[in-house]
Amino acid sequence: MTEKEILSLTAVQLGKKIKEKEVTCEEALTAVFAQIERQESSLHCYVTLEKEKALKQAREIQKKIDEGQLAGPLAGVPAAVKDNMCIEGMRTTCSSKILENFVPTYTAEAVKNLRKAGAVIIGKTNMDEFAMGSTTETSAFGVTRNPWNTDHVPGGSSGGSCAAVAANECFYALGSDTGGSIRQPSSFCGVTGLKPTYGTISRYGLIAYGSSLDQIGPVAKDVTDCAVILEALASHDAKDSTSVDREAVMRQKMEQGAAGWTSYGGCDFTSALVDDVTGMRIGIPGDYLGEGLDPEVKEAVLKAAEVLREKGASVEEFDLGMAEYAIPAYYVIASAEASSNLSRFDGVKYGFRAKDYDGLHDMYKKSRSQGFGPEVKRRIMLGSFVLSSGYYDAYYLKALRTKALIKKAFDRAFEKYDVILGPASPATAPKLGESLSDPLKMYLGDIYTISVNLAGLPGLSVPCGKDSGGLPIGLQLIGDCFQEKNIIRAGYAFERSRSYEMPLCAVPEVAESVTVQSGMAAGKEAE
Repeated sequence: MTEKEILSLTAVQLGKKIKEKEVTCEEALTAVFAQIERQESSLHCYVTLEKEKALKQAREIQKKIDEGQLAGPLAGVPAAVKDNMCIEGMRTTCSSKILENFVPTYTAEAVKNLRKAGAVIIGKTNMDEFAMGSTTETSAFGVTRNPWNTDHVPGGSSGGSCAAVAANECFYALGSDTGGSIRQPSSFCGVTGLKPTYGTISRYGLIAYGSSLDQIGPVAKDVTDCAVILEALASHDAKDSTSVDREAVMRQKMEQGAAGWTSYGGCDFTSALVDDVTGMRIGIPGDYLGEGLDPEVKEAVLKAAEVLREKGASVEEFDLGMAEYAIPAYYVIASAEASSNLSRFDGVKYGFRAKDYDGLHDMYKKSRSQGFGPEVKRRIMLGSFVLSSGYYDAYYLKALRTKALIKKAFDRAFEKYDVILGPASPATAPKLGESLSDPLKMYLGDIYTISVNLAGLPGLSVPCGKDSGGLPIGLQLIGDCFQEKNIIRAGYAFERSRSYEMPLCAVPEVAESVTVQSGMAAGKEAE
């Protein structure tokens, strides 16, 4: 196969070609690194690349495939990992100066699971510093640019992962989602991103931002890839106290007679890859279509809803409520947890330490002042304030009560609907520099994604069109807890109505927009 043909494949398609010996792991990896060499200087998707280690991995995995030891759909497929997940022996920085030279001695459980599936890890992707930001501009190592238009941001905080997938600098990537950090950049970059139910994927080895909100998830070209990757990632992990044994939960729900759990509660996510939404109940919150939503985004989202209606789903608007309280509640809770989680970075145990200081306390202050960027400092200060004596009840406890009310609002909605549909972001990707000049405006851009994290729900972002400037628009599908299969089924059915589009930079020697078939015939090739 030619390099162009290899790069046009989805992760599952490539895995099938490797298994059928039409292409080798090393050929696929060589094609990816050739693309990285062409585009990385203008896009800056990666913080760390390890070509020689990746080539060694590819040869070892190829041998296991040839011997029949690895037969899964992702075996031999090159993948990238967001730079807040630890990999033993590989620099892990969180895109921060304070961890610039940190090399972990252990590997995140999610990365271990990918390796068990035969993934070839090629490097660590750029991100907003400590996952704090929505544009990947707060990175200490420079901004990542949107492959569709390099004057625009790729979104964040998983902007490096999403841009790398869109630009064919990897076949899929891992991101983390605290308030929309997988779904929003996926929307901006025209790729598919899935945030699973809180606790589905182990957070062991994920450097924490907001522990009650963080969740790892896949970023890929289509829904099929995301479903297959999620199957590889999902596992119960005793090392993570918030990890959920989903199979045990499913058995318990079935014993209680909970409707739908026999079909939708487990971890066999690829079984939902069917082009059939007949009878599915889809609700569109009226609050999500009001003031602040770009008209072109609204039009694309409603057209997507109409596609699902034509395929047999019932679609109607409803009043979700609580949307206006989501942003203040989220930023109080996330900042409070961040101020606690980031207190460990003090220049003593690991990471950056200031050179000139007078005593221990001065070393603390100077190391943190010089090591953290402005956005991280802003959130640490906000978090410390809301947790301080006299303000804890007024802000933090009130935010926790608001979080509980938001979860109840979703519980009521899911009594009536299987899936909630809306935009992933109020607008397409802004220009570089626009968001950092107005942090409050950047925070408000998370309005459609953060409620999902506060309620611990699964969410999926699927490309649904482009604006008049040629920038991608994302459709967000939200499911009830442990009901990923509903959003996968709806996303897959919608995706079958359109083709996956690549930016010009994604395919070598191409002068016009390129499209390739999206998804699998009926999910069969994922088996």
